[in-house]
Amino acid sequence: MTMARRATELEHLIAPIAEALGYALVRVRLSGAVRPTLQVMAELPDGTMPIEDCARLSEAISAAFEQADPIEGEYVLEVSSPGIDRPLTRRRDFDDFNGHEAKLDLVAPIDGRKRIKGTLRGLRGEDVLIETDAGPGGGRIELSIPHVSIGEAKLLLTDALIEQDLKRRKQAGKPAKPR
Repeated sequence: MTMARRATELEHLIAPIAEALGYALVRVRLSGAVRPTLQVMAELPDGTMPIEDCARLSEAISAAFEQADPIEGEYVLEVSSPGIDRPLTRRRDFDDFNGHEAKLDLVAPIDGRKRIKGTLRGLRGEDVLIETDAGPGGGRIELSIPHVSIGEAKLLLTDALIEQDLKRRKQAGKPAKPR
């Protein structure tokens, strides 16, 4: 079984735990063969995830995994916030971060491109819209990329993204410091 498939199974175990505590899962990733690392990224509804909340979720996952024992042998559990330059894993992320710079790594090339950097323009049906450079000599174009074609995607750290994060934290009453 692949690590990605195993991570999906673990995500199904972790999601109800996170939701019961008021967190939304952003990503569950399993890596490493000898001593696997289970990386869990989550956030509160306001998009923040203070260290105290990371510890709370980590303790709840550990307690559940002690009983269910879904990972053989020793493993490392890492619970964190997605950070400012976060991965984009859910369809809604592409709408939520419309207007921000992102990098998409595709499963297979589309029009000869496997990596696309540009400005997110939201969703259209099942497709992610991204405005990017057309290439040598030609301005910008909007590409429509099927969501299922995206292997990984993440926001790029920009002044606008930092400013948005600071505003969101201020509105949420959280300290205005990077996560």
